[in-house]
Amino acid sequence: MSVVRERQFLEGASAIGSAMVAAGCRFFAGYPMTPFTEVLESMAKLLPAVGGTCINAESELEAVGMAWGAAATGTPAATGSTGQGLSLMQESLAEITYARLPLVVLNMARTQGDYFQATRGGGHGDYRHLVLAPCDVNEATVLVQEAFHLAATWRNPVLVMGDYYIAHTWQTVDVAPIEFGPRPATDWAVNGSTGGSGRAKLISPLGDTKRTDDVGYDLAEFYHRRGLELDVMAATVPPRAETAFVADARLVVVAYGTVAKYVRQAVYDLRTEGLPVGLIRPITLFPFPTQIIRDAASHVDAFAVYENNRGQMVEDVQLAVLGAADVSSIGGLSMDSSGFGIAPDLDVATVRTRIRTALEAVN
Repeated sequence: MSVVRERQFLEGASAIGSAMVAAGCRFFAGYPMTPFTEVLESMAKLLPAVGGTCINAESELEAVGMAWGAAATGTPAATGSTGQGLSLMQESLAEITYARLPLVVLNMARTQGDYFQATRGGGHGDYRHLVLAPCDVNEATVLVQEAFHLAATWRNPVLVMGDYYIAHTWQTVDVAPIEFGPRPATDWAVNGSTGGSGRAKLISPLGDTKRTDDVGYDLAEFYHRRGLELDVMAATVPPRAETAFVADARLVVVAYGTVAKYVRQAVYDLRTEGLPVGLIRPITLFPFPTQIIRDAASHVDAFAVYENNRGQMVEDVQLAVLGAADVSSIGGLSMDSSGFGIAPDLDVATVRTRIRTALEAVN
């Protein structure tokens, strides 16, 4: 029997909300901060209809705490904010990672200044999150659903990097559930059924094995074991990137997210002029597509990184290249007076000019 796919014309925030519900999300908490506010409003409309709960929390601190509690019961849960709000969540996100809880986190960013926050984290310890970076609403609806699958599979938070453009762009999308394969059982979850039985489950960033009072926790053992689990996750989840014209390029431009759509068009325009430029668009920011970039460095003269910040992802490109080719930044922080995320410098003509200048420097 064939499945009828229903396409809808939706604003990005509504499409992301619909995709989360389709992925099984039944708890969402957040605090209003544009452009995250619109996703929160969407979830407030959608979740009650499927028996879920959406809470407008007092602050981002309460929002992440509520999501933590819901995730501990095995309920597919999510939270999010802009980068400013996520700064308040960093301690909890680190602890949630050590507690091995599946959680989807949205960053509806105002520029691309949160790259370090997303890929390095601002919390404590050696925790890492999987990070996915869609370039438009259509890709966001797919990656958001995949985020729930990855979170459940690895019992680890997954961060999805959105922005003002994705939240407010209208596109025709398919938000039907996507099958990514079976999810592991949630027999680790706490639901009150084992309380007082001597077999009560423990979910804690300090350990997952109950200790007697005279012994306490062996944090060294737990942190080493959790570190190994994170290593396996990082080595198993395949890094992904879109590539174009890399094989015969002299200059490859690296960009992610919405910005990469403008870069892609600029690269295609320059190719029609016969210029040897190419594109690498990271889709996973962690794990970063290091090998894809390193392979290109074996024959490319230079890389130019276009990002809407003062230069963050450029460091990962430099680490991937390891001196085999020149790496320069051709982006820069661009925002309007509101700071919500509209970049006045972000247009194809401007990007095309910067790429052309970078190519002339190679020659």
